[in-house]
Amino acid sequence: MDVPVWVWLITIGGIVAMLAVDLIGHVRKPHAPTLRESAWWSVAYIAIALAFGLLVWIGWGAGFAGEYYAGYLTEKSLSVDNLFVFVLIMGSFAVPREYQQKVLFVGIIIALVLRTVFILLGAELVNNFSWIFYVFGAFLIWTAVAQARHTGHEGDEQRENALVRVVRRLLPTTEDYVGDRIFVRHDHRWHITPMLVVMVAIGSADILFAVDSIPAIFGLTQEVYLIFAANAFSLLGLRQLFFLIDGLLDRLVYLNYGLAAILAFIGAKLVIHAMHENELPFINGGEHIEVIPEIPTALSLVFIVVTLAITTVASLIKSRSDAGSRSTDA
Repeated sequence: MDVPVWVWLITIGGIVAMLAVDLIGHVRKPHAPTLRESAWWSVAYIAIALAFGLLVWIGWGAGFAGEYYAGYLTEKSLSVDNLFVFVLIMGSFAVPREYQQKVLFVGIIIALVLRTVFILLGAELVNNFSWIFYVFGAFLIWTAVAQARHTGHEGDEQRENALVRVVRRLLPTTEDYVGDRIFVRHDHRWHITPMLVVMVAIGSADILFAVDSIPAIFGLTQEVYLIFAANAFSLLGLRQLFFLIDGLLDRLVYLNYGLAAILAFIGAKLVIHAMHENELPFINGGEHIEVIPEIPTALSLVFIVVTLAITTVASLIKSRSDAGSRSTDA
């Protein structure tokens, strides 16, 4: 996939412009967004992401467009699971609802920067070491097993990670929030507020999320441009998605099983690809293994869409059934 520099610049410029619109139009004025506002902006970001896929189709063909859509859907579904952790972090730091937009906005910027670094590192590994697909595939299968065994998020209370503890230890921190300010002068000395601490917590938590999502999308496409775009568009709509489905997260009771199926599928796809590219001397004498055909992108896309649809419908049916049982018992 030959992507000219000017296309990269336009894409990055468009992402920066969307961030600027978010900052000026929504984040700069602290408020708790309504369900209507969140819904409209979520639809707008999804529409932009889908339209980008059409541009890929026109410019580079249906194959690359399919890879982009599969990557975007995977990143979007994994980001929904990440929202559980964001809710817990917001709750543990008691972030006022009207300031949560700013926290998420800064966290998304941190995530974009970190994921770009991970994507570039991953691309370098993939281009130089074909055996890394074995590692990525095995890791995703292991992660899928962990997801399937995960029974809920109630026990996921987020303790402060090492980076947050370092920030607190090195910098004087106020006890309470001071509006949406990050720094404040107190007793002739500059202090940080809990706003900065929770931003660090959200941003650094995304490092763990990237460990899952970056290998997963490399299993669907090795095109750095598509990987970057899929990650960027999935993250850009995350703030609105947080407020839109905040109250619905607990109803997605089977989400972990759906994600486990997707990660296991992509993990198997990576292992099969590694077998086709095999150069390890202790596996089949360093010769390629082509017993199992590679999984086409179209099949990957269909599997992801069907799995997400089944997971969502089954979760909503289960939640409605449980709600009906509780009302009957009452």
